[in-house]
Amino acid sequence: MELDELVFHPWTIQGPRTVPTFVGGAGSYVVDANGRRYLDFSSQLAFTNLGHQHPRIVAAIKDQADRLCTLGPGYASDVRGEAARLIVEVAPEGLGRVLFTTGGTEAIEHAVRMARLHTGRPKVLAAYRSYHGSTATSIHLTGDPRRWATDTGTAGVVHFFGPFLYRSAFGASTPEEECERALAHLEQVILLEGAATIAALVLEPVSGSSGGVVPPAGYLRGVRELCSRHGIVFIADEVLVGFGRTGAWFAVEHDGVAPDLLVFAKGVNSGYLPLGGVLVGDAIYETFMQRPYPAGMTYSGHPLATASAVGAITAMRGEGTVASAARLGADTLGPGLAKIAENHPCVGDVRGIGGWWTLELVRDRQSREPLVPVGATGQANAPMAAFSKSCLDRGLLQMVLSNRVHVAPPLNVSDADAATGLAILDEALAEVDTFLHS
Repeated sequence: MELDELVFHPWTIQGPRTVPTFVGGAGSYVVDANGRRYLDFSSQLAFTNLGHQHPRIVAAIKDQADRLCTLGPGYASDVRGEAARLIVEVAPEGLGRVLFTTGGTEAIEHAVRMARLHTGRPKVLAAYRSYHGSTATSIHLTGDPRRWATDTGTAGVVHFFGPFLYRSAFGASTPEEECERALAHLEQVILLEGAATIAALVLEPVSGSSGGVVPPAGYLRGVRELCSRHGIVFIADEVLVGFGRTGAWFAVEHDGVAPDLLVFAKGVNSGYLPLGGVLVGDAIYETFMQRPYPAGMTYSGHPLATASAVGAITAMRGEGTVASAARLGADTLGPGLAKIAENHPCVGDVRGIGGWWTLELVRDRQSREPLVPVGATGQANAPMAAFSKSCLDRGLLQMVLSNRVHVAPPLNVSDADAATGLAILDEALAEVDTFLHS
């Protein structure tokens, strides 16, 4: 029996799998047990923002392991405090404290709990085409089909349509119309649900694996204004897009807004150890100066994990990673993917920013029918399965979800490696095109 067969795997049918076994890596590459190198064009799950085995992060973990491997959250820790200081320094204004968690979904749970306790209200608004995690509250908040199997409809969550011009729910034809109509729709949802019953609105400032949608200019400002007017806590879910992925430290910066709570994970330490957290706004922090916050985690602010964050953020600052991500999107990924789309009728839309891009694949560009249906398996999913196999056969790791290909290389990927990845995507999409005529 292969050792992998002893592992219960998330998000998949259980049983033997045909996947590489990886044993090493460096930079934008990982190496399998046979010594073959693969270009990681997905940053795993869009978290290795600094690539694999970055020496600054590895050294920070090793140094901390030599000093103190673990410590309960009730004690003060120098490395935990330093990680919090570095995170606060790059955060939007007014977010002055950090609650550390072990990942993004856990951080969402705590952000929602804080908002409900702060406001005394029960409901939470979240967008369709969103992903916020897979624990009880976060999976109910999730707007895409991954929630369907476990959605009980009892978590106090109300979903609304965010802006998405390619598949506009509002009949819009321009970004400006989409922004205006999406905000008007959101305001109606708030009024019809009763603003006094809504604790928080949870929103990905750029949506992650549920679509990779970049909102039109002004939308986040409009959301901020609606939340402020109605006393609703604005929670920005930056688990995937934070820490440089979009070419800014945080995606809310692109529209010049600051949320009341900001949830992060992934890029904070390039995923080298489990770490996430909530940046807490000053008003909510004051609420818990009067009473204790009723929750905790054994590994909150774990020394090895926070040491890896110190190493990562220090490296990002020293290497200009955020500016590199902006250049990567503007000069390489954006133009390269647009050119690829011209060559392949299966590509219906290209969208993205910085180091986070999406190709939406369709059966027909006019009808915009998705290439595969939601939850497709077996023959129904054959086009996407063929694409994934073609990429893997050519030594490329990519991220496929439903009818979408998400492109998310390390933010410090070299121009040559980025070009290699784009060329492989181009070749693999040629195989997908054949399904349009079958």
